[in-house]
Order: sequence, then structure tokens, then C-alpha cells
Amino acid sequence: MKDRKLLNVELHRISVEQYRSRAASGLAVVLDNIRSAHNVGSAFRSADSFGVDKVFLCGICAVPPSADVHKSALGAEESVPWEYAEDTVSVIRRLREDGYTVIAVEQTVHAEKLGTFRRDPGRKYALVFGNEVSGVQQEVVDASDLSLEIPQSGTKHSLNVSVAVGVVLWEMVR
Repeated sequence: MKDRKLLNVELHRISVEQYRSRAASGLAVVLDNIRSAHNVGSAFRSADSFGVDKVFLCGICAVPPSADVHKSALGAEESVPWEYAEDTVSVIRRLREDGYTVIAVEQTVHAEKLGTFRRDPGRKYALVFGNEVSGVQQEVVDASDLSLEIPQSGTKHSLNVSVAVGVVLWEMVR
């Protein structure tokens, strides 16, 4: 049997209003000093795709409205609620006070490998992704509850941050 691509009308996309009124997923994304507006936009697109409740843009992150964010986000910056804060650690502290388990997605000495981590369905999680060059700030790692590492076997041991967002979110919702 031949397969065919679905038409856009067959995708049953929900509206921005429907996205915002759906049941909470218990997932938040924190972007810690992501310098590329295209990476920020791509993170928004993945956040929308996997039903993230909110994106926190911290430090030097580009913020909407931005043509470069919009180019990669394809409008997801309008569906996914977001907030800007200058200081990432203050956001982490607030999220922890709000009952989130804060996870720094970073290569650390005691990082749990993605794939072995099991999400507790009754908990809320905030996933922190760091700068394209320097990663998640050490003070943010220190303020987090745990670290999660994407296992890699190549020579770089590095993924583009927007790819990492997609990989981790997929693992969290599957």
C-alpha cells in the first residue's frame, strides 16, 4: 500500500485559544542565556509541539516579538505562554517554590542519563537548557534539583540547544 503525506487540514491543529485552555502538562522550559533568536524560536516550536505550559526566557535570550524568533517558532511564541526574567536563578527558585522539580539539562558529574530518568506523572518539571557555548550556568546547576544528560557516542558530545530541547521534551512526554 502506498503511503501519502497528510494535508494540513487533516492534521487537526488546535487554535491558540485551545492550546492555552487545555489541561496543564506539568512541563516548563527555562532557557538560560540562549543567544540565538533562531534557537529560541525553535525551542518555542518544540514546546508547542509537546504541550509545554510555559517558557521562561532568561538573561540574553531574544524575546518576542522578534522576526528571528518568529521565523523559527512559526507562531508558537503566541500559543505557548512565556515570561522574561533577567536572572535565571531567581526563576529557578520561584519554580521550586511553585512545586516544580527543576532539572538542568547538562553534562555534570552526577547527571542522570536521559532514558533512565522516569517522570512521576504527579509532579511538575522545569527543564533548564543553557547557552550554546557555555551551557547551563554553574549557579543554575547548583540551584537545580538534579541534572539530566543526553547520552551521546560521537566525538562532539554536544547537540544544538534547540535539538536538545526537542529530544528531552520527547522523552518527557512519551
